[in-house]
Amino acid sequence: RRVPAVCIPAIHLHMTAATMQVSQKDFEKAQEQLKLLKKDPGNETKLKLYALFKQATEGPCNSPKPGMLDFVKKAKWDAWNSLGNLSQDNARQKYTELVSSLVSAESAGQKKDASPEESRHGGYETILVTTKNNITKIMFNRPDKKNAISHKMYREIIKALQEAGKDDSTIAVITGNGDYYSSGNDLNNFTNVQPGEMEKMAKEGAVLLKEFVGHFIDFPKPLIAVVNGPAIGICVTVLGLCDVVYASDRATFHSPFSQLGQSPEGCSSYLFPKIMGLAKANEFLLFNKKLTAAEACAQGLVTEVFPDRTFQKEVWARLEAYASLPKNSLAVSKQLLRSMEKEKLHEVNSKECEVLKERWLSDECINAIVSFFQKKSKL
Repeated sequence: RRVPAVCIPAIHLHMTAATMQVSQKDFEKAQEQLKLLKKDPGNETKLKLYALFKQATEGPCNSPKPGMLDFVKKAKWDAWNSLGNLSQDNARQKYTELVSSLVSAESAGQKKDASPEESRHGGYETILVTTKNNITKIMFNRPDKKNAISHKMYREIIKALQEAGKDDSTIAVITGNGDYYSSGNDLNNFTNVQPGEMEKMAKEGAVLLKEFVGHFIDFPKPLIAVVNGPAIGICVTVLGLCDVVYASDRATFHSPFSQLGQSPEGCSSYLFPKIMGLAKANEFLLFNKKLTAAEACAQGLVTEVFPDRTFQKEVWARLEAYASLPKNSLAVSKQLLRSMEKEKLHEVNSKECEVLKERWLSDECINAIVSFFQKKSKL
């Protein structure tokens, strides 16, 4: 006896050729995703998938009913026949939605299984700090602001470096959330300051910057920068204080100090000529030259460049291998490499911050920042 057809309310939709094409593309993608599932979804779900696939590709059930003793074929026929006159478009949609729900459920299960390995550090608003596989990751987390570094973010990064230096992790990694690594100083740090408070702002800003850079100088473990996108200003200059710098091929490096009436920081006035050579460092620090990832690598600022499509996978696999090395050996070796320069680096940091404090109070710097915001507002 034929099973009654499923009653589907009639819905009149205007479907363009483009919509139909996208629907077919999604349907084909769902078929590929189904093959990648690692867990068996169960017989009931597999029958639904079979029926929806047949309905989507051939329409309503059109084959003779199998014999009662052919259990497998009969179960498939019953499942297909139960869809009645469900349209092929709706069958494609339901098939795609069912596969999507299976993929999401499996993904959520994998995350749940992995979650005990990763611990998230609380008490942060502008950054995400997690520890997993002996790696403490400090991620800039203001993607809507291109990870621009506000005063609060400065303080939170300092706190994260302090904690990471003392925890059980083997290495620490700094990276950005979203398209940007970091757009550098949040220039709102310099706005809304009353004329009578300018000197106080400059003094407090210089103290904060000195402390911030000082924690990079003194960090006791290997510190690796994973530059996922464009990097500007302070987040570029402190790369010289990192032990290894990996970059996506879509990353760029730019420190427009003179454009903003300011001067180098992050010990870059000392380290960049040593890393890049004097002529290249001058072009970068004095004349605002923007470097591609390949150029930054050729000049020694970046350790290695990876294709963006495989960047995260390749870099994190390598970092996990590094983090499996003997922790104390890495820390002792890092200290030997840094010890000869540490006193000099703190001296350079102090001098750079003094000069910057003067620059922030200069009419030239104030006018340059005002001009920057005026140009930005016209875009």
